[in-house]
Amino acid sequence: MKALHTAASGMLAQEMNVEIISNNIANMRTTGFKKQRADFQDLLYQNLRQVGSASADAGNLVPTGVQIGSGVRVVATPRVMSQGTIESTGKETDVAINGEGFFRVLLPDGRTAYTRDGSFERSSTGLLVTADGYQVEPGITIPSNSTGLTVNSEGQVQVVIGNATSPTTLGQIQLATFINKSGLESKSNNLFFETASSGAAQVGNPGDTGFGSLLQNQLEISNVDAVSEISDLISAQRAYEMNSRVIKAADEMMQTSVQQA
Repeated sequence: MKALHTAASGMLAQEMNVEIISNNIANMRTTGFKKQRADFQDLLYQNLRQVGSASADAGNLVPTGVQIGSGVRVVATPRVMSQGTIESTGKETDVAINGEGFFRVLLPDGRTAYTRDGSFERSSTGLLVTADGYQVEPGITIPSNSTGLTVNSEGQVQVVIGNATSPTTLGQIQLATFINKSGLESKSNNLFFETASSGAAQVGNPGDTGFGSLLQNQLEISNVDAVSEISDLISAQRAYEMNSRVIKAADEMMQTSVQQA
């Protein structure tokens, strides 16, 4: 009975949906996290009577036909790249992006990764790095005898060195944008990688056309909304239960058929 396989595909799809929702909820307080959603697609149809075919008796065209579907599958799990809530931290090396763009991060193997997580630190040599010690591109070194670190909205990093009366500009934080942000490959540690689907990174300064601005002493929190995630979780649970009931009903119908045979 096809209903068994069809309902089973629905259960598998909702199981994956729950896994995605659970990951979103787990990362509600993850800096720069972008939630995912499950996109569903129906499977192949069996044509028992072709739509638009001629009827056997008078030659009239069949207006609707008879098609039996074979279930559902998860076809994609795109990232929702909307802006997350920006919260004040009071830490001078914390930087949030307000608008479009990603920070560029240099990995030890020479690859460039991208992140919305601006919880930066100073390395032992004064280099501006991520929480995992990866260099923020382009490299900016903060002298040990400096004070009053400031990062303006255009990404210029300035400090007062020694007994100087005016600030010194150490460098410029740059951002990268992509034609298709959802095409980025997700990795652990809040990092993304460029792919053929995302398109090549377009690098520019904060505040330029198409690029967001920077906010010092603040961080962008996850864009996960607890209420909508719980609502989606309940819907997924109900859909899973309904598919399991279909399997139970189909099994009982098969038992009835066998007993009457």
